Amino acid sequence: MVDFTPDEMMTIAASRLLTNEDVCFVGIGAPSAACNVARLTHAPDITLIYESGTLGTAPDVLPLSIGDGELCDTAVTTVSVPEMFRYWLQGGHVTVGFLGAAQIDKFGNLNTTVIGDYHNPKIRLPGGGGAPEIATSAQQVFITSKQALRGMVEAVDFYTSLGHGKGGNDREETYGVKTKGPTALITDLAVWKPDPETKEFTVVSIHKGVTRDDLQATCGWTIKYADNVEETPVPTDLELTTLRDLQARTAAAHSGK
Repeated sequence: MVDFTPDEMMTIAASRLLTNEDVCFVGIGAPSAACNVARLTHAPDITLIYESGTLGTAPDVLPLSIGDGELCDTAVTTVSVPEMFRYWLQGGHVTVGFLGAAQIDKFGNLNTTVIGDYHNPKIRLPGGGGAPEIATSAQQVFITSKQALRGMVEAVDFYTSLGHGKGGNDREETYGVKTKGPTALITDLAVWKPDPETKEFTVVSIHKGVTRDDLQATCGWTIKYADNVEETPVPTDLELTTLRDLQARTAAAHSGK
């Protein structure tokens, strides 16, 4: 068995959730890696959409931003940003929104705006971009995040993108949002899914070599577990080779080689 890193396990575990039938609105970074590994392995017919308006994108390297020329060059077509959001996203055509965040709480609310007080912040983050719209308009949302106390918090400092609010039916009752919201959280240590009733993220699968103590030490709330917690299947040779080749091509392209 080939050794793998926690980041590789996270990316591959996330990629496995995608199918050929999905129309996926892709975030930059780990979400982009996961979506393209899926496209290059088990889901070649998946439709990838990036915020800049590229539809059916099939990049050979991972983009640095939504404005990367690789996205437009490899897309089936490119539409205007207003059309992308109004027709494709808000029109209900996106089956999966793939997001990351600086902070996430146990109900899947995301913060990419500010750490600390909004008016006197410790850190000013890049902001929401299209994430708030993706979080509410995509049929469901997958989240990738490395586990760390500073990122997995009891309460986010700022609601950039709505998850399940305060839990239960709060998403629909308080905010009127009827899409499913976050249905999976994939970290470098485990796979989480929301409890059907409370909507609190619950561990359903733990990656090989990770203990429950490891999980709790990197999470800011008291973790709950599914009745039958499984071990996440380790990456296959194909999955690892595909991911590593993609990352090598990306590194070479961005270094100018």
